[in-house]
Amino acid sequence: MRALIGLWRWRHNPVRRGTDLAEAWVALVALILIVVAAPVLGVIAGSLSRDALYRSVEEQHRMRHEVTATVVKKLAQPPLDSDPETSTARDAHTRVVASWKAPDGTPRQDRVVAPLTTPHHGDRFPVWTDDQGRAVARPLDRPTAATHAALAGFGAAVAVTGLVEGSRRLVLWRMMRRRYARWDSAWDIAGPDWGRTGTGS
Repeated sequence: MRALIGLWRWRHNPVRRGTDLAEAWVALVALILIVVAAPVLGVIAGSLSRDALYRSVEEQHRMRHEVTATVVKKLAQPPLDSDPETSTARDAHTRVVASWKAPDGTPRQDRVVAPLTTPHHGDRFPVWTDDQGRAVARPLDRPTAATHAALAGFGAAVAVTGLVEGSRRLVLWRMMRRRYARWDSAWDIAGPDWGRTGTGS
């Protein structure tokens, strides 16, 4: 809004300098880019990220399989953590040696993290595996992918806004430096005779 007011104010002002009008135009262009270009680029980035993440979700769900594992034995827990957030997450999951069958029926056994607070031999729990039966992370779901895509779009919009504002400030800084250099030059010419009687005669 200040850019529009500045342009209107400097339109026919008799004491207007060229740099005043240029600064107002720079501010107006920056405002348009922030209001229009940043949201558009944010939507485009979010849309592209969502499509890529949805393809990843489909691929992961196609290549990962949920099977039932059986606890063979419980493993020693790592030392206690003083952070209440990480300790709560750790308490809800326990490291165990478990056995399960791969999608092709081959028996598998490995160390995994079980969603059991007090696992005992023979307890059963779900495990995600790849096509070879190796334990892998749970596949990404669509709501989580959509959240990541929205964050990517928002981050892109914020980055564009920061870039535009930084560029505007850099341009104005350079214009101000040039203005000061002109003032110094003009003062060097007029300064020695400033205020003397008969100056300019």
